[in-house]
Amino acid sequence: MDISRTFKRTLLASFPVLLLAGLLAVVATAGAEEMTARAVMEKVDARDDGDRSTADMTMVLIDRHGKQRSRSIRSFSLDKADDTYSLMFFLTPADVTGTGFLTYDYKEAARDDDQWLYLPALKKTKRIAASDKSGSFMGSDFTYADMTRRRLDDYTYTFNKEQAVATVYDQKTWVIGSLPRSPQVIEETGYAKSILFVRQDNFMVVRAIHFVDKGGDLKYFDVKKMALIDNIWTNMEINMTRKKGGNTIHQTILTLATVRYNQKTVDESLFTIRTLEKGL
Repeated sequence: MDISRTFKRTLLASFPVLLLAGLLAVVATAGAEEMTARAVMEKVDARDDGDRSTADMTMVLIDRHGKQRSRSIRSFSLDKADDTYSLMFFLTPADVTGTGFLTYDYKEAARDDDQWLYLPALKKTKRIAASDKSGSFMGSDFTYADMTRRRLDDYTYTFNKEQAVATVYDQKTWVIGSLPRSPQVIEETGYAKSILFVRQDNFMVVRAIHFVDKGGDLKYFDVKKMALIDNIWTNMEINMTRKKGGNTIHQTILTLATVRYNQKTVDESLFTIRTLEKGL
């Protein structure tokens, strides 16, 4: 779910150096304004998002009447060359304890991502087919497709004509329209198009509006909290809200805690169907 760049600042004291820095900043700003929407998304795709990570998560599901259900999750992630492996286990409540979710997120465009869901009550591992990836992930407002990265070449990107730049949580963002290149991409993600808000300072997508292909619903992705951990920008609270006709149908709040990177215990042997079925 689905789902960071290092910034270094140097204090310069002398006026001539400050003047030079100011001129360089103007040049840099001008260059940024000339960036294409595709170039911005390439920066998003290339940013450092950490490796060998662990995190504890809380997923809160809120229905249209305000009734809440809470789930606790432990997650692991590993980069293998250009691919990303991730593993999640649901810890509580009792009705989902032991449920596991394994993803192989491949960089290669011609290769479909692999996803498996283990259901302990059935003692069965289900492979998620491409046709099912637009479905709800564990009853949340995130889809199975939301749990993997978007491939750049699956979309065309353009700056929003009505508003190319917007301020989100006091930070300037580019507003970029994302349009699937094929019906297959629409079928797999469930989204006919999206509008993305990308922070200009760290190339993080902090807000998105997804137009659901079937039913005409809108889904609003919003990063409420973000932190710099080990020099990696990390989303700490994400809201996904589904609306129809301006009315909220359902909402999911995903909160991260105890995020750790570069964990030696996180290796390739962890990301197997055997581990998925065995559990923690």
